[in-house]
Amino acid sequence: MTSEADRNSILDLARRTIAAVASGEELPAVPDGEVFRREGGAFVTIKMNGALRGCIGHFIGIGSLGKTIIEMAASAAVRDPRFSPVEPEEVNGLEIDISLLSPMIPAEAKDVIPGKHGVYMKYGFRSGTLLPQVATEEGWDRETFLTHTCLKAGLPPDCWKNDEVQIFTYTAEVFCEEEKGADSK
Repeated sequence: MTSEADRNSILDLARRTIAAVASGEELPAVPDGEVFRREGGAFVTIKMNGALRGCIGHFIGIGSLGKTIIEMAASAAVRDPRFSPVEPEEVNGLEIDISLLSPMIPAEAKDVIPGKHGVYMKYGFRSGTLLPQVATEEGWDRETFLTHTCLKAGLPPDCWKNDEVQIFTYTAEVFCEEEKGADSK
């Protein structure tokens, strides 16, 4: 579990990164602190008025957590192909969620617990993931969650029933600025 002080520091780094990249400024340096030196995967999710505005992550991280947060926050702000780049005037109105990921483990569809597990699905050259909190936010059951993960991967909606499709699960420690201390696993 990450302390509230460390969560706040991570969120602050993500917000400063988003502000810098939106304004074309130099990205912040990785701050000192044990939390920023540890390794692990993370996703940075950006919302505007509750609607998704960008989300990019890395399952194993790119070195330290500090480097991962900076890279994922910058990417979510200006490189998510589903959205136009964040403009400087939008930054103050953004809501930022951070998901710190556990390692992925191979699973079967029957093992997926919506709201607890994130799902990563892979078949051939296609892959996609949905974070654990998506099932909860959308009110999805297991089959619906798996179906939407297939669609996110660009696969047929029922591909999760195919024995050749690889399914992995992971958990996430999720926190955001507006609900400091909120947690989802």
